[in-house]
Amino acid sequence: MTLARICFLLLLSNVMFDGYAAGLVTVPKAKRGLLDLRREAFDEKVALNGEWEFYWHRLLGPDDRVGKPGLLVEFPFMWKGFGYASYRLTVLLPKNRKQLRVAMPDAYTAYRLFVNGKQLAANGKVSTTAEGFIPHWQYQAFDVDHDTDTLRLILQIANFVHNKGGIKKPILIGEKTAMELERQQSAAIDLILTGCLLMGGLFFLGLYLLGNRDKAILLFSLYSIVYCYRIIGIDNYVLHTIMPDLDWFFTVRLEYISLFLGVGLFGLYTLYLYPEDVSKKAVVIVSLMCFTFTAASVFLSPAFFTQLINPFLVIMLFCIVYTPYVYFRAYQKKRPGAVYALASSAAVMSVFTIALLHYWSVIPQMQGLSFIGYIGFFFLQSLVLSHKVSFELKKARQQAEQGLKAKSEFLSTMSHEIRTPLNSVIGMSHLLLRNDPRQDQVKQLDVMLFSANHLLTIVNDILDYNKIEAGKVSFEHIDMDLAGIADKVVAGLKADAENKHIALTLEIDPDLHDHVLGDPTRTFQVLSNLVHNAIKFTIKGFVSVSVKIESRTEKHLILKIAVRDTGIGISAEDQKIIFQRFTQADSSTSRSFGGTGLGLAICKRILELQGAALHLDSKEGEGSVFYFTQIFERSLNAVKQNNPDVLLPLPEEKPLNGIAILLVEDNPMNVLVAENFLTAWGAVVDVAVNGQEALTAIDLNRHKLVLMDLQMPLMDGYESATTMRANGVTIPIIALTANLPNEIEADIRQAGLTDVVTKPFLPEELFKKIMRCLSKA
Repeated sequence: MTLARICFLLLLSNVMFDGYAAGLVTVPKAKRGLLDLRREAFDEKVALNGEWEFYWHRLLGPDDRVGKPGLLVEFPFMWKGFGYASYRLTVLLPKNRKQLRVAMPDAYTAYRLFVNGKQLAANGKVSTTAEGFIPHWQYQAFDVDHDTDTLRLILQIANFVHNKGGIKKPILIGEKTAMELERQQSAAIDLILTGCLLMGGLFFLGLYLLGNRDKAILLFSLYSIVYCYRIIGIDNYVLHTIMPDLDWFFTVRLEYISLFLGVGLFGLYTLYLYPEDVSKKAVVIVSLMCFTFTAASVFLSPAFFTQLINPFLVIMLFCIVYTPYVYFRAYQKKRPGAVYALASSAAVMSVFTIALLHYWSVIPQMQGLSFIGYIGFFFLQSLVLSHKVSFELKKARQQAEQGLKAKSEFLSTMSHEIRTPLNSVIGMSHLLLRNDPRQDQVKQLDVMLFSANHLLTIVNDILDYNKIEAGKVSFEHIDMDLAGIADKVVAGLKADAENKHIALTLEIDPDLHDHVLGDPTRTFQVLSNLVHNAIKFTIKGFVSVSVKIESRTEKHLILKIAVRDTGIGISAEDQKIIFQRFTQADSSTSRSFGGTGLGLAICKRILELQGAALHLDSKEGEGSVFYFTQIFERSLNAVKQNNPDVLLPLPEEKPLNGIAILLVEDNPMNVLVAENFLTAWGAVVDVAVNGQEALTAIDLNRHKLVLMDLQMPLMDGYESATTMRANGVTIPIIALTANLPNEIEADIRQAGLTDVVTKPFLPEELFKKIMRCLSKA
């Protein structure tokens, strides 16, 4: 069964049900100004319709003599334009009946109702001239006494402000309890629906203002807020009951503005929701017409803009037909949320169809079905926008992921490009320092070497934080000497402290005799960053490093590692942000201390990923203590004593004398640096400028070791090393690379490389790894 057929059957059944429920199926009608209801049980409400006496330009009072009978009109009866008139009807009621109530609808645009000589209902002020006339709309009802068997009704209606005059809806009479309950139900439905639309509109308005700046969301929110007046401000006039003193001229403008502006906003909403499926020209024309009608409702008199309703109904009919067509096209093209939009179009079609037929007095109000239609429409449209937001967020996430990937690749490339020239700068600086420079040149070379190393530290920090953010950082779980690592950190930074005349001390718990399992590289990085930071921000006094045992078990050690200084300290306010990336306590342009602000953020994240937390105790002007407590698994190895690092040979020593090394490197400056170091140690160096040339140049009877750059033209180091191993080359192959070892660990292992030296390399590191590989070979 098609959707249209289902909607038609639902509509037809609702018409029949509402008609029956309203008592409009088989009820007596007035004849010649008399309505006989003496046989009615009033199980359902009854409309006082039929032939009423009508007196044009006469306001009959209860005591006025009528004279000849008035004109018989079919009630409810309206006229066009300004004027005033009276309606008269006699109603015969049964005796011994239930308590009855009469409900008055709104009239155009002021009325007084007299029953048996008494005024029992009124709206506004009825007058024969515009000067004394006051329009008003509000629900009115009154009870009929039990002993009353005849109702003589005189209804006075006047209009001097509206396009229409008279009365459009029937006066209803029915059992009091049922009438009261029905009114309460109608008011409750209007209030619930108004609350839903208003809160939904405010929600989407907040979503637009605070987050997603999608114009479709803004337009739907405005449409919901504007249209909610259509629910509470017309038909049942619940708002007028709550606020009876509302000015009629204000509320009638709101009634028409909410209709004209609502349809215009919905047209624009559809345009921005599915711009590729809508005729922009058609929507713009419809919206401009709606906004023109809205402006007329604001600035012109009600007598004029109330005439616009009939031409506007043509626009509404166009929207009722065109909107489902747009949603169907969007559904065919699989737009985000189009299936919900298509379903909502069925709901809105039923609502607008009911509204139009009710306006033309073809069917009753059908509030229950309209309520379901409204709720379904706004709920489905909310799903459309939610789906749209979700789609945009998914798209943004994909773009962000692509951006992160591009950023990671960019940083990796820049790392290689920066490290390659740094290798030459640092290498040549070391070579110049070993060639007995003048004293003034030593100072200049030290400054150059310090600056190059500082730049290298910044590059490493940025890359480290990028990897941590991307979740690509990994940790080793190997044997390490924590006391030895702390000693190396202090020894390495001793010169920096002495240059500032600061005491740098190390305190190791005397009971610490065990190795532990952990990541020595990351531990060294954390300690080095903390100690370097302490030295940098300390002007006078001391920096102390302590490693103490908090507790121990058979398998674990809990160690507290602290770095204390007498530096500038950190205020309580700045302590809240000091661990954020790219942040320093002093972030002004005239700050005294340099740095990227990444060191503490990296330390904090590294420790958090290992289950520890970095803490801070500090007082401004007195100093700071950075400390963390970490649980380490105990190693089976004891601390080894007297195991000094491999030192560089003296100039007169030639430990690599007679050893031929094949250097594969495409950068001439890096060749020059490495060749100078190797020849200074006594080695014989042959050079190949790419991996393909290396395969031809290698001589197993001559070469004892290969130093292989990994990124080269024609053939890179990975492919060259892999081919060498496949050809039976077993001598050590040490990779020279500007990439970090843990980033290329799998590729190195697969290519059969023996070890890695990271550019820019220190002479000590290169010498140590060469000696280690040769001794093993």
